[in-house]
Amino acid sequence: MTSSQLENKTKGKLQKQICQVVLDHFEKQYATELGDTWTSVRDVLTYPLCWQYAVLLNKFSQSAELENTLHVKGYRPAFQGPLPYLPASLKCYIRRTPGRFPAQKHQAGKLKEYYLLNAASLLPVLALEAKDGEDVLDLCAAPGGQFHCNEYDDLRSRWLKRTIESFIPDPLINLITVSKLDGRQIGDLKPELYDKVLVDAPCSNDRSWLFSSDIQQATLRLIQRKELSSLQFQLLRSAIKALRPGGSLVYSTCTLSKAENSDVINLILNSCSNVMPVDISEMAKAVSQEFTFLSGTQQHELLVLPEKGRAWGPMYVAKLKKM
Repeated sequence: MTSSQLENKTKGKLQKQICQVVLDHFEKQYATELGDTWTSVRDVLTYPLCWQYAVLLNKFSQSAELENTLHVKGYRPAFQGPLPYLPASLKCYIRRTPGRFPAQKHQAGKLKEYYLLNAASLLPVLALEAKDGEDVLDLCAAPGGQFHCNEYDDLRSRWLKRTIESFIPDPLINLITVSKLDGRQIGDLKPELYDKVLVDAPCSNDRSWLFSSDIQQATLRLIQRKELSSLQFQLLRSAIKALRPGGSLVYSTCTLSKAENSDVINLILNSCSNVMPVDISEMAKAVSQEFTFLSGTQQHELLVLPEKGRAWGPMYVAKLKKM
């Protein structure tokens, strides 16, 4: 196969079909919510050839060789500014140009050296500021994993277990509890048990929904979309019950939708008297070299907007504290 044939084959793979039903729906909603910003965000979301992938190193199987390869390929460490919280073990590499570093296959008994992800996915973890010795609950854990990981969905739960096996050595796996409970019930089952809770909630996944290959499934998703904010609210209420007084919670989604982001957080703040917002503007300022944020949000929240050269997000993050 000639290099141009190979290039065309790769291009074909990346040029997935845009689902018009979803795009029309987003067009109506986001043009209203985001104004002129939507045009440039749409250009990135609908053009996978400009998407970027970050490389998160696995601290349990580090290799200097891998870091050298990344440097040679134009990657540099992300988060170089002084951050309020950045564990030394969190090493993430990014580069301005699009494209994906080759993924590693899952092999039983063998740790992967790195994980490919959207760099904005690390912001909820940085906002959570989990410390040694704390009890941490990840309420909707797949695909990643930390401490008590709960994933209700069958398929995603299997995916989660696999990811944990690929990234964490044997003796330490015992420190991680994996459960398949309904996240809405965890607060009642485990009241005031955790210092920190991460609610990376089920949401309209703007990136993947735009490329739904099944029109009927896409249409159904858009109809059910209205119910998501109610589920997100219930998950948050449950998370608050599971928190110890003084504990904090981070809520995140990968959608631009106001109904699933600030509206849900405002509803929680207005209906739960034992919760207050936590200012995360320092963190946002420290990572503003890497990300573009929607302006005009409150100090306890941020929304990452994808743009060319910084094609990270969408990612909404909000932080709350239990009194």
